[in-house]
Amino acid sequence: MENPQTVTKYTWDDMPKEQVTDQLSRRLITGDKMMLAHVYLKKGCIVPLHQHHNEQITYILEGALRFWIGSEDAEPIVVGVGEVLHIPSNVWHKAEAIEDTLDVDIFSPPRQDWLDKSDDYLRLK
Repeated sequence: MENPQTVTKYTWDDMPKEQVTDQLSRRLITGDKMMLAHVYLKKGCIVPLHQHHNEQITYILEGALRFWIGSEDAEPIVVGVGEVLHIPSNVWHKAEAIEDTLDVDIFSPPRQDWLDKSDDYLRLK
């Protein structure tokens, strides 16, 4: 009997890095129901206020991000190395890299706008 499931091993350094802007790049691994991303943000990079139906978990490996949840007037939350932020579906959020940062983002379901590069909110100058 043939197994329809394919197991894949990835090595981050061997994967292509998409340069989204001059301050933000990423590598993506996508399964059927989730997406794992390494997101590289240079100090000062702003991820504009946005929302998406995808549930998100952000885990900081290097650096730190300042988040505003709900609106840009919200009290900011700083997430640093070893810390995790869970953002439920459809919650408005904005982020700023307060240091050069590497974060791991997990999305469920996968971010179709990242896959088809229609994530214009990130690409605006």
